[in-house]
Amino acid sequence: MTALLISSDQRRTHRAQAHPLKPVVHIGADGLTPGLIKETDAALNAHGLIKIRVFSDDRDHREQLFHDLADKLNAAPVQHIGKLLVLWRPVPSKETAEREDRKPGPKVVKVVSFSKSGNHRATIKKVRVLGNQRLTAAGTLKRKSSRQSSVKKKSQT
Repeated sequence: MTALLISSDQRRTHRAQAHPLKPVVHIGADGLTPGLIKETDAALNAHGLIKIRVFSDDRDHREQLFHDLADKLNAAPVQHIGKLLVLWRPVPSKETAEREDRKPGPKVVKVVSFSKSGNHRATIKKVRVLGNQRLTAAGTLKRKSSRQSSVKKKSQT
């Protein structure tokens, strides 16, 4: 994979957005290990723009790490200042197709009915409410009715 290329305007805006961020990944003496690359990839997927701290005093080594990470993770190198590296990659869109297919599932609801005399304890019973049911004010289950719409709206369709 190759590193993403971004314009200088995009680089400037990403640098400004990265300013308040704390380093998410720390690179130690081991350098680029598979575990470090995996964690950096997960951080880029979650945040898109991350800071990385390198605990090495050799500037050329840090520069090499910076470009290697950008190449391996298909990210854009934004900034290398001191021991901090800033990488950016667009956040992948979350899969919403699975969520759209889901319907509301059954819920367990507690129904409290108080005694009429006031001298006895309230009775509590747990009721399972399905997706096509509703709980009335009296504590009974009813089937959901379709929403009423006006005559005007029905004639427009």
